[in-house]
Amino acid sequence: MGSDQEARWLIEEAAPDAWPTALDQAVTQRAGVWFEQMVERRAAGEPLQYVVGHWPFRTLDLMVDGRVLIPRPETEAVVEVALEVFDAIAAPDPVAVDLGTGSGAIALSLAKERRMAEVWATDESPDALAVAGANLAGLGGWAAPKVRLARGAWWQALPEALRGRVTLAVSNPPYISSGEMASLDAVVRDWEPNGALEAGPTGLEDVAAITGPSCGWLMPGGALVVEIAPHQAEDVAALARDAGLVDVEVRPDLAGRPRALVGRAPQA
Repeated sequence: MGSDQEARWLIEEAAPDAWPTALDQAVTQRAGVWFEQMVERRAAGEPLQYVVGHWPFRTLDLMVDGRVLIPRPETEAVVEVALEVFDAIAAPDPVAVDLGTGSGAIALSLAKERRMAEVWATDESPDALAVAGANLAGLGGWAAPKVRLARGAWWQALPEALRGRVTLAVSNPPYISSGEMASLDAVVRDWEPNGALEAGPTGLEDVAAITGPSCGWLMPGGALVVEIAPHQAEDVAALARDAGLVDVEVRPDLAGRPRALVGRAPQA
């Protein structure tokens, strides 16, 4: 990401009404102070997305800060896979679940891009749920009333009444191993919430926690889609099959790397 492009984004954020003439004209004192503060934060290493306070994700403009991961193109591709899988499932009143919602990116995309009876967004972090709640409030329209936020670890956050009824479950869980954390880019390691990045010694701990109980929550023929690291493809596929999921595959992202685990609950 070039510094010229970043500067343009910061100027547009500070003086949106003046852009693109702000480079040649005086701006208000308030806009000038805000711009200088953003430049200082960016110069200190803070990610651009946190500095401007929001970032696009598919059709959404999401509020983001240090309480949640920055929305990424890889996750947009995972949502695209999830929607394709969902479209192949016949369910009169579909229920979708976003396990570990963070900013709400996946859940709100599902709610906005497809007509669901319910969309549940779970997260163990109250800070993350606060961000997701703010983004839900900004969603508006016919989609927002369908979305429910629930605090808890993965499936445990859901009400028992949903057991065996979930049409589609999607997750972008932590999948970085403890040993890999030190090699992450500093702008990621030092600024984004480590709890949303690091899974544990193997990097598979949270994927296993999601795949393990999945068949008990999905409806017959329902689908689970999980974002993974490319080098984990064989291991996570094995976890999914061990959990009882069928038609297991790993779909590529836009760069052709294995990225989205897909598995289905057996038909009754």
